[in-house]
Amino acid sequence: MSVQNVPVTCAPNQQYAVPLTVDGNSLTLILGFHYNEVSHYWVMTIWDQNYNLLLDSIPMVTGNWPACNLLRQYPYLAIGSAYVINVSGTPGGIPDNTNLGTAYELWWGDTPGIA
Repeated sequence: MSVQNVPVTCAPNQQYAVPLTVDGNSLTLILGFHYNEVSHYWVMTIWDQNYNLLLDSIPMVTGNWPACNLLRQYPYLAIGSAYVINVSGTPGGIPDNTNLGTAYELWWGDTPGIA
């Protein structure tokens, strides 16, 4: 499976277009990230390139590869798979408002079972 690192930062409200290769096809998605200050976690919103909402408020959680696919229940959207990976080496945890994009990265890959 091809995996791409999606550049994210710990800016509290970010939104941008991301060109991806998913299942051998070029795809541009608009990704939005919001940090919930009360609950202390990130959520991701995904639009297609025409700003049609595909998914909203997906919790940015970590887990064991490959079960931690944030998009696992949405293969019918054909937008691939997304993983929040703890690259810091610190056990467990979820990204907070200081370490998304550094200690935790967002990796995007093919749709499991498709490519």
